[in-house]
Amino acid sequence: MAWLDRQSFLGANSDTVLRNAKVGLAGLGGGGSHVAQQLAHVGIGTFVLVDDDSLEDSNLNRLVGGRFDDIAPETEKFEIARRLILGINPNADIKGAAKHWQAFIDEFKCCDLIIGGLDSVRAKHELEGFCRRFMIPYIDMGMDVNPIGEGEFFVSGQVVLSMPGRPCLQCFGVVREEDLDREARNYGAAGGKPQVIWPNGVLASSAVGLCIQILTPWHGRPSDSIYLEYDGNEHTVKRREGLDRMLVHGCHHYRAEDTGDPGFDIRKHLLNSTTVFAEAVSPTPERLSWWQALWAQIRRKN
Repeated sequence: MAWLDRQSFLGANSDTVLRNAKVGLAGLGGGGSHVAQQLAHVGIGTFVLVDDDSLEDSNLNRLVGGRFDDIAPETEKFEIARRLILGINPNADIKGAAKHWQAFIDEFKCCDLIIGGLDSVRAKHELEGFCRRFMIPYIDMGMDVNPIGEGEFFVSGQVVLSMPGRPCLQCFGVVREEDLDREARNYGAAGGKPQVIWPNGVLASSAVGLCIQILTPWHGRPSDSIYLEYDGNEHTVKRREGLDRMLVHGCHHYRAEDTGDPGFDIRKHLLNSTTVFAEAVSPTPERLSWWQALWAQIRRKN
């Protein structure tokens, strides 16, 4: 069998859809490196990768693709992810660099979706705001380890799919004003967050599942905003309690008039590359049907 034949349940032309897809990854640490590896395996054709950090000894417990001989030269996490992806799919088109995602706004504008593995609440908030501005689905990952007693700890995390026009990270309480204020007061003093590879792997796999569901919906239902809770002590992933009630109310943090950029002209990208145009809007019958079903569902709920 060919490389992607066992994914045929995603659709007869799913290999083409995935090859033409363009996915942005902001943050290539414990979660983002997992996501990069898995998306390479499923056949995503174009990546926009950004992370301004380099590998350190403390990263080896969670960075997929990181090697001991990357420590001394302080190999950039971007380069590690790039190496990892090309080792799986030499034909992948990889854009980006070891910089903040804001340095690649034009590339991120043309992504089919964006996945964030960012520690800072402020960074999550800013990236989601960008995605809302340009009507791009955004998948956010986050995890932490907290003490619950003498010598006992609770491993937890979440994966949130933030769809344009639907509940956002603020609606779900992932981004809160008090957290933004606290980070602003203590900027640069947050310190290292405890991370281990297996919780990151669970969260990353959930994020990749949502990504593939958006690109090739194998069960026929349109994607909607969703909040998945991970309990590392109980080894469970489940929908957040009360999620359906939140979905009914929609989002009041991002107004309709604040989405979309009247200055963004896809035609200028078409002049440079017809491939970019195809990747940006993916005008396949399946994609058009998916968007039509999604917006019909949104109108019914609102």
